[in-house]
Amino acid sequence: MSFYWIKTNALIKKIFSNYVWDVSNLENKIYLTFDDGPTPEITEWVLEELKKYNVKATFFCIGNNIEKHPQIFEKVINDGHSIGNHTFNHLNGWKTSTTAYLENVNLCESSILNLKSNPSVSELAKQILNLQSKLFRPPYGKIKASQSKKLRKLDYKIIMWDVLSADFDTSISKEKCLDNVIKYTKAGSIIVFHDSFKAFPNLEYTLPKALKYWAEKGFLFDTFK
Repeated sequence: MSFYWIKTNALIKKIFSNYVWDVSNLENKIYLTFDDGPTPEITEWVLEELKKYNVKATFFCIGNNIEKHPQIFEKVINDGHSIGNHTFNHLNGWKTSTTAYLENVNLCESSILNLKSNPSVSELAKQILNLQSKLFRPPYGKIKASQSKKLRKLDYKIIMWDVLSADFDTSISKEKCLDNVIKYTKAGSIIVFHDSFKAFPNLEYTLPKALKYWAEKGFLFDTFK
C-alpha cells in the first residue's frame, strides 16, 4: 500500500492553503464525507446508518456511477445530503493532462445537473443541486497546480480532508480503521469514508461505532454547501 497520512500534516495544509482541509469552529462540528459512490446496496446502507443519528454528510460522487445508478443518487439528494464532484472516471490528476482532467470534471458536473430534469426530484433538491455542483474532491487527493487553478477560476471549492479513515486499505484491520477516526477527529475535522465495495468490510464495522462515539461525545455534524 502506498504511503498516506491518517491525520493530514499541518505543513501540507499550509502549503496548499487554497484547499479546504478542515473548518475551524467553536460548535464542535465535524464533517463526514463519502467518496466514490453511488454504489448499489452500500450507499443505501450508509444512508440508513446516517439516519439513525440524523446525520447529514457530503457525498463526492463519480459521474459514471451517477449515470449507472441514478435512483441511488436521487435518494442521496432527497435524504438531504450534500453532493460533490469526484470526476467522471475517478481520474488521477497527476497522470492526466489538465485539458482531459477539466473535461472529465465537466462530464461529472453534467451528470449531477442532469438530475434536475427528472420529475421525481423535488424542487428543493434541484435548488440544492444548483448550489452544490461546484464542490470538488480530487480522487486520491492528487491534482496538479494547473488543474487546481483552472477549477478554482470556475468557482469550484476544492474539499480535501483532515482525517482519512483508510477504509479502502484492505491491509489494515477494521479495528484500526475505527481507531483512525476516533483518535484523530476533533472539532472542524473533515473525515473521509468510501461508499465502495472495496472499503465496505472496514466501513461496515467502523461507521456505526464511530457515529455512536461521536454522538456520545457531543459532536455535531455539518455539510458543505
